[in-house]
Amino acid sequence: MTPLLGLFDVDGTLFVTHDPVSSEALLPALRELYSVNPPADAVERVDHAGQTSLRIAREVLRAEGLADGAIDEQLDNWCSLFARRYLELLESADTTGWRAPPQAAVALSRLSEAGIQLALLTGNPEPMARARMEQLGLERFFRLGQGAFGCDAEKRSALVGIARERAGGWPAHRTVEIGDTPHDVRSAHDAGVRSIVVRSPRGDDAFRDADAICDDLSAAADVLLAWNRQPG
Repeated sequence: MTPLLGLFDVDGTLFVTHDPVSSEALLPALRELYSVNPPADAVERVDHAGQTSLRIAREVLRAEGLADGAIDEQLDNWCSLFARRYLELLESADTTGWRAPPQAAVALSRLSEAGIQLALLTGNPEPMARARMEQLGLERFFRLGQGAFGCDAEKRSALVGIARERAGGWPAHRTVEIGDTPHDVRSAHDAGVRSIVVRSPRGDDAFRDADAICDDLSAAADVLLAWNRQPG
């Protein structure tokens, strides 16, 4: 029986701390490659929760009056620059207050020991996501070369297909996306996989279409383990 592939979101799901370093890297990188000067709260002004870095940048640039053609010319270069700037700033940032959800490592260990394949699926650029996992002590659960990230595709639903392909063409019916926003639910179902929502402060109650709604990662692990035992 094919085990499940669990695709874990980062922000709000595995990483529950506000991270100002992200905005400190994102907006200067936009200013460096485009003729724009977005305000300090430009990200908060657009639909950003659960979106990929590429989509967030596009929405900020659209708000600055740029057309999609002009945005496309440098968007991939911007995402790479954003990731580099983030890692540079992170070297001197205070991350002592960073937190994962309670019992995150225990929940992930239970899943891994049951044979469930674990990978990241996040709107973050890969270097950012992996740096956060390393700081939180969770990097051991997520192998390099697996998952999908915010510079891989602009549509979050496309990341699911990329992650399945990187896992060796994992079947959709044995793949689950675990996140905390309505975008996570929609992207999972648009990609033909199941969705688990883990409630977080940045989420809302618009989760009626999720396949399971859990109060924490321990409960999400219980659901995944039960689904993993089902034939398929």
